[in-house]
Amino acid sequence: MSEAESGSDRRGENAGTPLLPFPPVVLAIAGCSGSGKTTLAAELAQMLGGIHFPLDNYYRDLSHLAPAERMRENFDDPALIESSLLAAHVAALAQGQPIERPLYNFATHTRIQEQTETVPAKPFLLVEGLFALCYAELLPLYQLRVYVDTPDDVCFARRLKRDVDERGRTPESVYAQYDAAVRPSSLQFVRPSAAHADLTVDGSGALDWKVERVLTEMRRRGLLMGFRD
Repeated sequence: MSEAESGSDRRGENAGTPLLPFPPVVLAIAGCSGSGKTTLAAELAQMLGGIHFPLDNYYRDLSHLAPAERMRENFDDPALIESSLLAAHVAALAQGQPIERPLYNFATHTRIQEQTETVPAKPFLLVEGLFALCYAELLPLYQLRVYVDTPDDVCFARRLKRDVDERGRTPESVYAQYDAAVRPSSLQFVRPSAAHADLTVDGSGALDWKVERVLTEMRRRGLLMGFRD
């Protein structure tokens, strides 16, 4: 088999999917809750014509627990993400193959049974989440690892506004959850994962500036070949 034929197989030709002109570029965007990582990943995905790929779909199915028990789980702990499935799906997309992504019901903390979402491969894959830089099996799949470093007071202010305005929560409940789970988990898991980053950006800065920092680093590494900005 020729090298060209081998490359075609790796990019999903045997699966009947259209070939990409080059293997997808995979980026990680990590940071604490309220850091601005989601906004940055979504903006980059839109600019690059890529996939914004949040980790949230990969929370473990808790249907085996009673509803009251599910609510007591710490969703800011990386153990609640099915990292093996996540890594397998990112690896497949990195080879140009489509995946069937699980669907998650955040109201009940369960996966929607017998339903998935088809995600086709695109030239750029933006893997985004609290734990995007935490799992050893994911790190080798990234061509660029970005950590969004934002002061705790800014992170909390953003989370408070989001949870009260968009999720109907009381300020008291947001404070309680932040002190009990979010802040301790960020100190134990998320902030230490910054050591795996190739690039750290200031999450309190303007979005345009953060986007340009990432694009500049991508250009420097030759990761924007085939893309005209």
